[in-house]
Formats: sequence, structure tokens, C-alpha cells
Amino acid sequence: MRWWLYQVLFAVAYVAMLPRFLFRMARRGGYASRFADRFGRYPPDVAERLRGMEGRAVWIHAVSVGEVYVALQMMAALRERDPSVRFVFSTTSSTGWREAEKRVSPDDVLIYCPLDFPPCVRRALDAARPRAFILTETELWPNLIRACAARGIPLFLINARVSDRSAPGYRRLRYWFGPVLRLFSRIYAQSEQDRRRLLDAGASPDTVAVTGSFKFDTAKRAPEKEKTVGEFLARYDCGPDRLLLLGGSTWPGEDRILVDVYQKLRPAFPDLRLVLVPRHFEKADAVQRTIEHAGLACVRKSRTGDAADAASVAAMEKGGGVIVGDTTGELMGFYGNAAIAFVGKTMCEGERGGQNMIEPCLCGCATLTGPHTENFRPVMADLLEAGAVVQVADEGSLAAEIEKLLADPDARRSLGRRAAEAVGRRCGVVGQCAADLLARLANDEKRGV
Repeated sequence: MRWWLYQVLFAVAYVAMLPRFLFRMARRGGYASRFADRFGRYPPDVAERLRGMEGRAVWIHAVSVGEVYVALQMMAALRERDPSVRFVFSTTSSTGWREAEKRVSPDDVLIYCPLDFPPCVRRALDAARPRAFILTETELWPNLIRACAARGIPLFLINARVSDRSAPGYRRLRYWFGPVLRLFSRIYAQSEQDRRRLLDAGASPDTVAVTGSFKFDTAKRAPEKEKTVGEFLARYDCGPDRLLLLGGSTWPGEDRILVDVYQKLRPAFPDLRLVLVPRHFEKADAVQRTIEHAGLACVRKSRTGDAADAASVAAMEKGGGVIVGDTTGELMGFYGNAAIAFVGKTMCEGERGGQNMIEPCLCGCATLTGPHTENFRPVMADLLEAGAVVQVADEGSLAAEIEKLLADPDARRSLGRRAAEAVGRRCGVVGQCAADLLARLANDEKRGV
């Protein structure tokens, strides 16, 4: 009865969302060319490659971009320990697909995850026949998980977390989630709180282990980008002899806050310079308007070298400009040149969750966040305990903390040093989980499970 009701509810929800789904697909493009993947039907060349991997491949699933990076780290760690392993990599979103497509090995197969209808799931598993199935974070599809368990395919959940928003729902719906969670061979949870929430949702205590967050292993420094960005910054009077305040992955509203803080503090700290890197580069026009409305010059990295460049250099030399990093893939380069970094999506009410604070910490920046860091709760708990980040409550306290760090170089450098050391101490989670997973898989196969 339980699963019959789930099929009905899923079908109703899917039909209700279909118009929006088709509109988004038409607007963004994305997986229209591989739409049949959603029904477990693959192009002939893909189907042939899947047949060639039968019984040898590990299927790993990630929803979107953040989970894709986690999954790719796990794939690399598994392959390092077992070079013969092959992967079927599935994702749900077109953005996840684009990131995976850049990085998935030619030895592996990239597909879209099937819809969670029994016929679609059955066809997908018939085509792939994996030796194990790995899901990232908390992507739970009951029919897919139950079908794997029915076929004796070991199930693993990596970097598992249950958000503050999701926890009450999981607890209320443990009638559905409990039987599904108990089918996993092992669940690797990010924190003790995540473990408790998974147990509240019905997971078996014997299968849930607290490992820490995979995100500490995902962040990597980019020396070449740091050098290139550093050369760019030096042309605009933002070289090593200046104090660079960076707003990383900022959201609407946060740019104005940082511009206001900059204008307030600049008279007392003439070496201070501000760089804003918006989370979505298409928002750069709005960021530019914010800067110019404040009476400051705006230098956009994507537009440097034009006729206005000399005027921009002059404005920056007078300390009256702000640089906007509106190019893709260079945020780590900016972090590597910053003295103080503010992490975006952490200040504005209604835009909760936070962006990645591990990246500036890894680069040794003195790192600040606003109060809303729910997406990185275990990470923030670790970093705060280590005294590696400063979390502020509002715009006023942000300005006060930045002023303290500017006025005390030793405190600023000490905070950055603690940040880098804290990240370094917490690396290695992915490798530990990969070793444990392979050992469990080997034991299962030895026993003929």
C-alpha cells in the first residue's frame, strides 16, 4: 500500500511540474538531446558501452554542480585505490551534466538519472547492471533504491546531510524514508547532527558513520589562476602592497553592503581596495550600477583593455574604484590574492544557505561570513571551533570586524593562518570513505551478497 501510494503521488507531482520542466528545458537547452535517458532508454553507442561494463561499473549519482564535485572526488579516490574500477555517472540537472561532462573519464559513461517510476528504473538497471550504487548527500529515490536492493546491488550514501529545513519533513515522513534508508550498506554522514537526523528519519544505527564533510577535500588552490589574477590586479593598483577586501560569490544586496563598508573605511585605510565577484556573472550589470551609484569607478575584468582602461587605472590609483570579477572560474585566483574575504549568500535575509567558505580559508584569507551558513553547517561548526572564521550578525558588525582586521595586521595574518591550518587538518575524508567502501564491497562480493 505504501509504495502504491508513493507511485500515485509521484505521478501527480511529476505531471503538475511537467509544463514548468519543459519550459525550462526549452529556455536553457540542456538535456533535450538525451531526454530519453530519463526513461531508461539510451543512444545505441551509450547502450553498447554500458553492456561492455556489465557487472564491473560502480554507478554514482549527483544532482547538480555541488554534488557533482563531491562525486568526482569520490571517483578519483576509488580509482586511485582500484585503477580497474569504471563508473556510470548520472546527474539530474543540465548544469550538473555540463560540469560532469568536462571531467568524467572517457572510460566512464555519463547519463541522466531515470525518473523514479518502476519501468524507467528497471530499464536503466538492466542496461547498466552496476556492482554498486553510490548516492551523494541526501538524494533519495525510493524506487531506484529499492530496485537496487532487490537485485543485491550494495547501496552507499556519501557526504550525507539533512538540512535544517528538511529535517522536520524527514522525521514526519519516516514511514517512507525509514525503509529506504535501512537498505543502505553504509551511510557516511557529515556530522553528528546529520547522523541523529538520519536516525530520526528511520536509518539503522549500525549503518550510519560520522566522517566529516567531503567539501574540505573538494577545494583546491589554483596557483596559475592566482598568478594571472595577481598580474591583472597589479595593473589596477591592487597589487601586493595594497590590502584587498574581496566579496566572493556575492548575492544581490551584499554588494551594496560591501561598497558602503569600503567607503566608510577607506579614509582611515588608504591602502584598502575592494573587489566584488558576484555569484552569477550575469548580475555584473547590477553590481556596476551599485558601485557607480555610490560615486565610485567600476572596473570589470571582462571589459578591461578598452578605450576607458586608462581612465579606470587612474581612478583606481586615486582609490576611487571597485573591481568586479565577472569572468567564470577565477574566484580561487582572487581568493589567493586577498587579505580579507567576505563569503557571499550569508548576509541577506531570504537568501539563506551560504557559499563555500572553505575556499578562502584554504588560501589563508582572513575570512568573514554573515549569519546564514545553513548549507555549510558542519563545516562552519568545525571552522568556528578552530577559530578559523569570523561570523557576524549584520552590516554594522561586519564593518566593525573588517576595521579590526585592517587595524591589526598580526590578528589578520593569524586568522588567515588558522584558517589554512584548519582546512588542512580536515582533509582526507574522501580517501578514508573510499577505502572503507571498497573494503565493504570486497567483503560483500567475497560472501556472494
